[in-house]
Amino acid sequence: NTVHAEYLYPDFNGVDWTAVGDEYRARIEAGMTAEDFYLAMNEMIGRLGDDHSAFLSPEQVATEEAELAGNLDYAGIGIYSQITRAGDAMVILLVFPNSPAEEAGLKSHDVILTVDGIPIVDENGFLREIIRGPEGTDVTLVVRSPGEAPREMTLTRRRISGAVPILSHVITTPAGKRIGYLLIPTFSDGTIADQVGAALTEMSLTAPLDGIILDNRINEGGVDTMLKNTLAFFMGGPAGFFISRNDERSLEIRANPVGNSQTVPLVVMVGPDTVSYGEVFSGVLKDVGRAYVIGETTDGNVETLWGYDFDDGSRAWIAHDSFRPFQHPDENWEETGIVPDLSIPVNWEEVSFETDPAIQAAVEYLDTQP
Repeated sequence: NTVHAEYLYPDFNGVDWTAVGDEYRARIEAGMTAEDFYLAMNEMIGRLGDDHSAFLSPEQVATEEAELAGNLDYAGIGIYSQITRAGDAMVILLVFPNSPAEEAGLKSHDVILTVDGIPIVDENGFLREIIRGPEGTDVTLVVRSPGEAPREMTLTRRRISGAVPILSHVITTPAGKRIGYLLIPTFSDGTIADQVGAALTEMSLTAPLDGIILDNRINEGGVDTMLKNTLAFFMGGPAGFFISRNDERSLEIRANPVGNSQTVPLVVMVGPDTVSYGEVFSGVLKDVGRAYVIGETTDGNVETLWGYDFDDGSRAWIAHDSFRPFQHPDENWEETGIVPDLSIPVNWEEVSFETDPAIQAAVEYLDTQP
Protein backbone atom coordinates (compact mmCIF):
# COMPACT_ATOMS: atom_id res chain seq x y z
CA ASN A 1 0.00 0.00 0.00
CA THR A 2 2.87 2.36 0.80
CA VAL A 3 4.40 1.74 -2.62
CA HIS A 4 1.04 2.27 -4.33
CA ALA A 5 0.59 5.62 -2.61
CA GLU A 6 4.09 7.05 -2.45
CA TYR A 7 6.38 5.50 -5.07
CA LEU A 8 8.03 8.02 -7.39
CA TYR A 9 7.08 6.26 -10.61
CA PRO A 10 3.30 5.90 -11.09
CA ASP A 11 3.84 2.98 -13.50
CA PHE A 12 6.01 1.23 -10.87
CA ASN A 13 8.86 1.05 -13.39
CA GLY A 14 6.71 -1.12 -15.63
CA VAL A 15 6.11 -3.69 -12.87
CA ASP A 16 2.64 -5.09 -12.14
CA TRP A 17 2.84 -4.16 -8.48
CA THR A 18 -0.53 -5.67 -7.60
CA ALA A 19 0.62 -9.03 -8.98
CA VAL A 20 3.92 -8.77 -7.13
CA GLY A 21 2.05 -8.06 -3.89
CA ASP A 22 -0.23 -11.05 -4.42
CA GLU A 23 2.77 -13.30 -5.11
CA TYR A 24 4.62 -12.37 -1.93
CA ARG A 25 1.47 -12.33 0.19
CA ALA A 26 0.86 -15.95 -0.78
CA ARG A 27 4.46 -16.89 0.05
CA ILE A 28 4.30 -15.20 3.44
CA GLU A 29 0.91 -16.70 4.34
CA ALA A 30 2.32 -20.15 3.54
CA GLY A 31 4.71 -19.65 6.46
CA MET A 32 8.32 -18.59 6.86
CA THR A 33 10.80 -17.62 9.56
CA ALA A 34 11.22 -13.99 10.61
CA GLU A 35 14.60 -13.88 8.89
CA ASP A 36 13.13 -15.25 5.66
CA PHE A 37 10.26 -12.76 5.93
CA TYR A 38 12.61 -9.76 5.95
CA LEU A 39 14.62 -11.24 3.08
CA ALA A 40 11.40 -11.75 1.13
CA MET A 41 10.25 -8.20 1.80
CA ASN A 42 13.55 -6.79 0.55
CA GLU A 43 13.34 -9.06 -2.47
CA MET A 44 9.82 -7.79 -3.15
CA ILE A 45 10.88 -4.13 -2.96
CA GLY A 46 13.81 -5.00 -5.21
CA ARG A 47 11.36 -6.07 -7.91
CA LEU A 48 10.70 -2.36 -8.50
CA GLY A 49 14.06 -2.33 -10.23
CA ASP A 50 15.22 1.15 -9.22
CA ASP A 51 18.38 -0.21 -7.48
CA HIS A 52 17.67 2.11 -4.57
CA SER A 53 14.48 1.26 -2.66
CA ALA A 54 14.99 -1.37 0.04
CA PHE A 55 13.46 -3.08 3.07
CA LEU A 56 15.44 -3.35 6.32
CA SER A 57 15.02 -5.80 9.17
CA PRO A 58 14.89 -4.42 12.74
CA GLU A 59 18.56 -5.37 13.19
CA GLN A 60 19.53 -3.50 10.03
CA VAL A 61 17.52 -0.48 11.17
CA ALA A 62 19.40 -0.49 14.48
CA THR A 63 22.74 -0.54 12.65
CA GLU A 64 21.59 2.26 10.35
CA GLU A 65 20.46 4.38 13.31
CA ALA A 66 23.77 3.80 15.11
CA GLU A 67 25.73 4.95 12.05
CA LEU A 68 23.55 8.04 11.68
CA ALA A 69 24.20 8.91 15.31
CA GLY A 70 27.94 8.36 14.86
CA ASN A 71 27.73 5.51 17.35
CA LEU A 72 28.98 2.43 15.54
CA ASP A 73 29.80 -0.26 18.10
CA TYR A 74 31.11 -3.71 17.20
CA ALA A 75 34.08 -6.03 17.67
CA GLY A 76 36.36 -6.18 14.67
CA ILE A 77 39.49 -4.67 13.14
CA GLY A 78 38.22 -1.19 12.19
CA ILE A 79 37.83 -0.89 8.43
CA TYR A 80 35.29 0.67 6.08
CA SER A 81 35.16 -1.55 3.01
CA GLN A 82 33.27 -2.88 0.01
CA ILE A 83 33.51 -5.66 -2.57
CA THR A 84 36.02 -5.11 -5.38
CA ARG A 85 34.82 -4.19 -8.86
CA ALA A 86 35.83 -7.66 -10.03
CA GLY A 87 33.63 -9.10 -7.27
CA ASP A 88 36.31 -11.46 -6.00
CA ALA A 89 37.62 -9.79 -2.82
CA MET A 90 37.12 -6.97 -0.31
CA VAL A 91 38.85 -3.61 -0.75
CA ILE A 92 39.53 -1.29 2.17
CA LEU A 93 38.14 2.21 1.67
CA LEU A 94 39.09 3.69 5.04
CA VAL A 95 40.89 2.54 8.16
CA PHE A 96 39.54 3.68 11.52
CA PRO A 97 42.10 5.56 13.65
CA ASN A 98 43.59 3.71 16.63
CA SER A 99 42.19 0.41 15.37
CA PRO A 100 43.82 -3.02 15.01
CA ALA A 101 43.83 -2.44 11.24
CA GLU A 102 45.73 0.83 11.56
CA GLU A 103 48.19 -0.67 14.03
CA ALA A 104 48.82 -3.58 11.64
CA GLY A 105 49.62 -1.19 8.81
CA LEU A 106 46.51 -1.78 6.72
CA LYS A 107 45.65 1.13 4.45
CA SER A 108 42.98 2.37 2.10
CA HIS A 109 43.25 0.51 -1.26
CA ASP A 110 44.50 -2.74 0.37
CA VAL A 111 42.57 -5.85 -0.67
CA ILE A 112 41.54 -8.64 1.72
CA LEU A 113 41.49 -12.01 -0.07
CA THR A 114 40.85 -14.55 2.70
CA VAL A 115 39.87 -14.60 6.37
CA ASP A 116 41.09 -17.56 8.45
CA GLY A 117 41.72 -19.41 5.19
CA ILE A 118 38.21 -18.80 3.84
CA PRO A 119 37.65 -16.64 0.73
CA ILE A 120 36.04 -13.36 1.79
CA VAL A 121 33.58 -13.62 -1.14
CA ASP A 122 31.18 -16.58 -1.14
CA GLU A 123 30.12 -18.72 -4.09
CA ASN A 124 27.17 -16.39 -4.77
CA GLY A 125 29.37 -13.30 -5.04
CA PHE A 126 28.55 -11.81 -1.63
CA LEU A 127 30.98 -10.70 1.06
CA ARG A 128 31.09 -13.11 3.98
CA GLU A 129 30.50 -11.50 7.40
CA ILE A 130 33.53 -13.18 8.96
CA ILE A 131 35.94 -10.38 9.87
CA ARG A 132 33.90 -9.26 12.85
CA GLY A 133 33.74 -11.59 15.82
CA PRO A 134 34.12 -11.83 19.59
CA GLU A 135 36.28 -9.17 21.18
CA GLY A 136 39.79 -10.44 21.97
CA THR A 137 39.81 -13.21 19.36
CA ASP A 138 42.38 -13.42 16.57
CA VAL A 139 41.66 -13.25 12.86
CA THR A 140 44.17 -14.14 10.13
CA LEU A 141 43.96 -12.25 6.85
CA VAL A 142 45.64 -12.61 3.48
CA VAL A 143 46.06 -9.06 2.20
CA ARG A 144 47.37 -7.60 -1.05
CA SER A 145 48.50 -4.01 -1.39
CA PRO A 146 48.55 -2.37 -4.84
CA GLY A 147 51.51 -3.65 -6.85
CA GLU A 148 52.65 -6.06 -4.14
CA ALA A 149 52.45 -9.79 -3.47
CA PRO A 150 49.83 -11.09 -0.99
CA ARG A 151 50.91 -11.31 2.63
CA GLU A 152 49.44 -12.92 5.73
CA MET A 153 48.81 -11.11 9.00
CA THR A 154 47.02 -11.89 12.25
CA LEU A 155 45.08 -9.21 14.11
CA THR A 156 43.21 -9.28 17.41
CA ARG A 157 39.64 -8.04 17.29
CA ARG A 158 38.83 -5.09 19.52
CA ARG A 159 35.83 -2.91 20.26
CA ILE A 160 35.31 -0.42 17.44
CA SER A 161 33.06 2.48 18.36
CA GLY A 162 32.22 5.96 17.21
CA ALA A 163 31.78 7.64 13.85
CA VAL A 164 32.84 6.71 10.34
CA PRO A 165 35.99 8.82 9.84
CA ILE A 166 36.83 11.12 6.98
CA LEU A 167 40.38 11.41 5.64
CA SER A 168 42.05 14.79 5.33
CA HIS A 169 45.49 16.28 4.83
CA VAL A 170 47.30 19.07 3.00
CA ILE A 171 49.20 18.41 -0.23
CA THR A 172 51.97 20.87 -1.11
CA THR A 173 52.40 21.25 -4.88
CA PRO A 174 55.67 21.85 -6.75
CA ALA A 175 54.60 25.49 -7.09
CA GLY A 176 54.22 25.72 -3.31
CA LYS A 177 50.42 25.78 -3.23
CA ARG A 178 48.56 24.25 -0.29
CA ILE A 179 45.84 21.88 -1.50
CA GLY A 180 43.43 20.44 1.04
CA TYR A 181 42.37 16.83 0.39
CA LEU A 182 39.12 15.51 1.89
CA LEU A 183 37.81 11.97 1.41
CA ILE A 184 34.09 12.03 2.22
CA PRO A 185 33.03 8.38 2.57
CA THR A 186 29.31 8.76 3.24
CA PHE A 187 26.44 11.04 4.19
CA SER A 188 24.87 8.28 6.31
CA ASP A 189 26.88 9.25 9.40
CA GLY A 190 25.40 12.25 11.18
CA THR A 191 28.83 13.57 12.18
CA ILE A 192 30.22 13.88 8.65
CA ALA A 193 29.49 17.59 8.17
CA ASP A 194 31.04 18.44 11.54
CA GLN A 195 34.09 16.37 10.63
CA VAL A 196 34.44 18.18 7.30
CA GLY A 197 34.14 21.55 9.03
CA ALA A 198 36.76 20.60 11.61
CA ALA A 199 39.12 19.34 8.90
CA LEU A 200 38.74 22.57 6.91
CA THR A 201 39.53 24.57 10.04
CA GLU A 202 42.60 22.48 10.86
CA MET A 203 43.97 22.53 7.32
CA SER A 204 43.63 26.33 7.23
CA LEU A 205 45.32 27.03 10.58
CA THR A 206 48.77 27.96 9.28
CA ALA A 207 47.68 29.58 6.00
CA PRO A 208 44.67 29.73 3.68
CA LEU A 209 44.21 26.82 1.31
CA ASP A 210 44.88 27.45 -2.38
CA GLY A 211 42.54 24.67 -3.50
CA ILE A 212 40.46 21.79 -2.18
CA ILE A 213 39.98 18.25 -3.50
CA LEU A 214 36.70 16.66 -2.42
CA ASP A 215 37.10 12.92 -3.03
CA ASN A 216 33.55 11.64 -3.39
CA ARG A 217 34.35 8.42 -5.25
CA ILE A 218 33.09 6.06 -2.54
CA ASN A 219 30.21 8.22 -1.25
CA GLU A 220 26.98 6.25 -1.71
CA GLY A 221 24.82 8.94 -0.13
CA GLY A 222 22.89 9.15 3.11
CA VAL A 223 20.64 11.74 4.74
CA ASP A 224 19.64 15.17 3.48
CA THR A 225 20.94 17.05 6.52
CA MET A 226 24.49 15.88 5.81
CA LEU A 227 24.09 16.76 2.13
CA LYS A 228 22.92 20.29 2.95
CA ASN A 229 25.34 20.94 5.80
CA THR A 230 28.35 19.76 3.81
CA LEU A 231 27.36 21.69 0.67
CA ALA A 232 27.06 24.79 2.87
CA PHE A 233 30.83 24.93 3.39
CA PHE A 234 31.37 25.43 -0.34
CA MET A 235 28.32 27.29 -1.72
CA GLY A 236 25.15 29.13 -0.84
CA GLY A 237 21.86 29.81 -2.58
CA PRO A 238 19.50 27.74 -4.72
CA ALA A 239 20.84 24.30 -5.63
CA GLY A 240 17.97 22.46 -7.29
CA PHE A 241 14.58 20.81 -6.92
CA PHE A 242 13.24 17.56 -5.48
CA ILE A 243 10.33 16.45 -7.68
CA SER A 244 7.80 13.78 -6.65
CA ARG A 245 4.55 12.53 -8.17
CA ASN A 246 2.61 15.27 -6.43
CA ASP A 247 4.84 18.22 -5.62
CA GLU A 248 8.17 19.99 -5.92
CA ARG A 249 10.52 21.14 -3.14
CA SER A 250 13.48 23.47 -3.61
CA LEU A 251 16.94 22.76 -2.23
CA GLU A 252 18.30 26.01 -0.81
CA ILE A 253 21.72 26.11 0.84
CA ARG A 254 22.62 28.62 3.56
CA ALA A 255 26.34 29.29 3.19
CA ASN A 256 28.56 28.36 6.13
CA PRO A 257 32.11 29.33 5.16
CA VAL A 258 35.22 28.04 6.88
CA GLY A 259 38.04 30.39 5.96
CA ASN A 260 37.96 30.78 2.18
CA SER A 261 35.96 27.60 1.54
CA GLN A 262 33.24 29.51 -0.38
CA THR A 263 35.67 30.90 -2.96
CA VAL A 264 38.70 28.61 -3.11
CA PRO A 265 39.01 26.54 -6.33
CA LEU A 266 37.45 23.08 -5.93
CA VAL A 267 37.91 19.73 -7.60
CA VAL A 268 35.29 17.05 -6.92
CA MET A 269 36.30 13.48 -7.69
CA VAL A 270 33.57 11.01 -8.69
CA GLY A 271 33.16 7.47 -9.97
CA PRO A 272 30.69 4.60 -10.39
CA ASP A 273 30.50 4.17 -6.60
CA THR A 274 29.32 7.78 -6.21
CA VAL A 275 25.60 7.25 -5.65
CA SER A 276 22.45 9.08 -4.52
CA TYR A 277 23.22 12.17 -2.40
CA GLY A 278 26.89 11.57 -3.20
CA GLU A 279 25.91 12.35 -6.80
CA VAL A 280 23.70 15.29 -5.87
CA PHE A 281 26.52 16.84 -3.83
CA SER A 282 29.00 16.48 -6.69
CA GLY A 283 26.58 17.51 -9.40
CA VAL A 284 25.34 20.60 -7.59
CA LEU A 285 28.87 21.94 -7.10
CA LYS A 286 29.48 21.42 -10.81
CA ASP A 287 26.10 22.85 -11.83
CA VAL A 288 26.54 26.13 -9.94
CA GLY A 289 30.07 26.57 -11.26
CA ARG A 290 31.88 25.93 -7.98
CA ALA A 291 33.78 22.78 -8.92
CA TYR A 292 35.72 21.07 -11.68
CA VAL A 293 34.84 17.37 -11.72
CA ILE A 294 37.40 14.61 -12.34
CA GLY A 295 36.90 10.84 -12.50
CA GLU A 296 34.26 8.58 -14.02
CA THR A 297 30.55 8.97 -14.67
CA THR A 298 28.54 8.31 -11.51
CA ASP A 299 25.90 5.64 -10.91
CA GLY A 300 22.87 7.66 -12.04
CA ASN A 301 20.68 7.09 -8.98
CA VAL A 302 19.55 10.41 -7.55
CA GLU A 303 16.16 9.40 -6.18
CA THR A 304 15.44 10.49 -2.63
CA LEU A 305 14.25 7.66 -0.40
CA TRP A 306 11.58 8.23 2.22
CA GLY A 307 11.54 5.91 5.21
CA TYR A 308 8.38 4.18 6.43
CA ASP A 309 8.68 2.49 9.83
CA PHE A 310 6.65 -0.51 10.97
CA ASP A 311 5.61 -1.69 14.42
CA ASP A 312 8.13 -4.55 14.49
CA GLY A 313 11.05 -2.13 14.02
CA SER A 314 11.54 -2.82 10.31
CA ARG A 315 11.70 -0.04 7.74
CA ALA A 316 10.91 0.40 4.05
CA TRP A 317 12.97 2.90 2.11
CA ILE A 318 10.94 3.90 -0.95
CA ALA A 319 11.99 6.16 -3.84
CA HIS A 320 9.78 9.20 -3.35
CA ASP A 321 11.27 11.96 -5.48
CA SER A 322 14.09 12.72 -7.88
CA PHE A 323 16.43 15.68 -8.26
CA ARG A 324 16.82 18.38 -10.88
CA PRO A 325 19.73 20.88 -10.75
CA PHE A 326 19.03 24.60 -10.44
CA GLN A 327 21.07 25.91 -13.36
CA HIS A 328 20.21 23.10 -15.79
CA PRO A 329 16.81 21.69 -14.73
CA ASP A 330 16.48 19.94 -18.09
CA GLU A 331 19.31 17.57 -17.12
CA ASN A 332 18.20 14.17 -15.81
CA TRP A 333 20.98 12.83 -13.61
CA GLU A 334 18.96 9.68 -12.97
CA GLU A 335 19.58 8.78 -16.62
CA THR A 336 23.02 10.28 -17.22
CA GLY A 337 24.75 10.29 -13.86
CA ILE A 338 27.23 13.08 -13.21
CA VAL A 339 29.57 13.27 -16.19
CA PRO A 340 33.06 14.50 -15.21
CA ASP A 341 34.79 17.42 -16.88
CA LEU A 342 37.91 15.26 -17.11
CA SER A 343 37.52 11.49 -17.44
CA ILE A 344 40.14 9.44 -15.60
CA PRO A 345 39.17 5.82 -14.85
CA VAL A 346 40.66 4.50 -11.62
CA ASN A 347 40.27 1.06 -10.07
CA TRP A 348 40.49 1.72 -6.33
CA GLU A 349 42.29 -1.53 -5.49
CA GLU A 350 44.97 -1.06 -8.16
CA VAL A 351 46.36 2.28 -6.96
CA SER A 352 47.60 3.88 -3.78
CA PHE A 353 47.07 7.48 -2.74
CA GLU A 354 50.51 8.33 -4.09
CA THR A 355 49.95 6.67 -7.49
CA ASP A 356 46.29 7.60 -8.02
CA PRO A 357 46.12 9.30 -11.45
CA ALA A 358 42.88 11.12 -10.60
CA ILE A 359 44.43 12.72 -7.52
CA GLN A 360 47.50 13.64 -9.55
CA ALA A 361 45.28 15.28 -12.18
CA ALA A 362 43.35 17.17 -9.50
CA VAL A 363 46.57 18.53 -7.99
CA GLU A 364 47.87 19.54 -11.42
CA TYR A 365 44.60 21.32 -12.22
CA LEU A 366 44.52 23.24 -8.93
CA ASP A 367 48.21 24.11 -9.27
CA THR A 368 47.36 26.11 -12.41
CA GLN A 369 44.42 28.03 -10.93
CA PRO A 370 44.91 31.70 -10.03
